[in-house]
Amino acid sequence: MSLIEKLYGPFFDLENWKTVITSGEDWMIILSLVLIECLLSVDNAIVLAAQTQKLPDKVQQEKSLFYGLWGAYVFRFIMIGLGAYLINFWEVKVFGALYLMYLSLNHFWKMRHPESVHHREKKGRFQILPLFWSVVVSIELMDMVFSIDSILASLAISPNPVIVLIGGLIGILCMRGIAEVVMRLMEILPELEVTAYILIALIAVKLFLTIPMIDIEIPAALFGGIVLASLAVTVVVHKIRN
Repeated sequence: MSLIEKLYGPFFDLENWKTVITSGEDWMIILSLVLIECLLSVDNAIVLAAQTQKLPDKVQQEKSLFYGLWGAYVFRFIMIGLGAYLINFWEVKVFGALYLMYLSLNHFWKMRHPESVHHREKKGRFQILPLFWSVVVSIELMDMVFSIDSILASLAISPNPVIVLIGGLIGILCMRGIAEVVMRLMEILPELEVTAYILIALIAVKLFLTIPMIDIEIPAALFGGIVLASLAVTVVVHKIRN
């Protein structure tokens, strides 16, 4: 049996799918995986919502999330098959943490130096992809980084890749819903964009701490509390300024 057949054979086993779909016990596991996916997707949703703000209108923002959704599905299928090897991909986490920190610092640098940004835009910057597709690529990159933790957590609950795949696909859809909620909140609370990029910096630190050499895991509940507290502070600031 080839490595490809060994990794992806279960996905094409019709009996395996039939067993999962008709099993109430397996659906209970799938619902558990969806819940885990949603809890772990708070980080991702914040990053995605912040990235879509680069686009000029709501239609393009939602369209970029839609394109990113299908890319995330394809990537999730590929990575679940490679799940046994994901534990070795700590370098991806380091790259993701550095990229997230860059996004945060770059945003605040532009806020402090608007005249420089305006000058560069006026001159015209070299850009390989149009703005819309560069945002979609950015969304896909973040999906790759954040999905690793989700897949590892899911495989720890069920070794059946079909169960993990179904739970993951439903979870990704839920995560996109969370991202759209964050986008709408940004329209109501413009100050939330600043909060989002502060959280992105914290997410970068959180992600970096999980690499094997450090191995410090910030509980999802604690980070969720930080997100809620940040949102509350943002609402207070918005009310004071208005």
